[in-house]
Amino acid sequence: MSRWGNPRLWERLVSGEECPICEKAQGWDPVTELEVSSVMTSEDGPMRGYCWLPLRRHAVELHDLEPGEAAAYMRDLVRVSRAVQRITRAVKMNYEIHGNTVPHLHAHVFPRYRGDRFENGPIDPRAVTEAVYGAGELERFRAELRKELTSQA
Repeated sequence: MSRWGNPRLWERLVSGEECPICEKAQGWDPVTELEVSSVMTSEDGPMRGYCWLPLRRHAVELHDLEPGEAAAYMRDLVRVSRAVQRITRAVKMNYEIHGNTVPHLHAHVFPRYRGDRFENGPIDPRAVTEAVYGAGELERFRAELRKELTSQA
């Protein structure tokens, strides 16, 4: 059953009362903080250079944001996209905003590469079961990303 199928749970998630992003669950380790979002990476990301940007305050939908905050969130997303593309030399950047599982505004940033396992199709993160980073590679990417984002400020 989806979280939507449990109205009480969904209400607590939507309100922020039990939001795992607001609770900054185990493993919460931002690369850096931007205007209104945090930059997150993950060892279990579906591809090298994958990031996600949760809004630092609880909101569910883009239309829940005031115009200035929405503009700041887009500026954050643009900064991360530019930095990831420069670092990874991806041929295309893809973006996703869902919130179906965790109703807290966050965007996923997927660099796309020639010959990646999802070339010519949608990305299915659940299909990736092997590590995409070798020893020390995620830490190097995080350091490069932090440096690139700092130099853009």
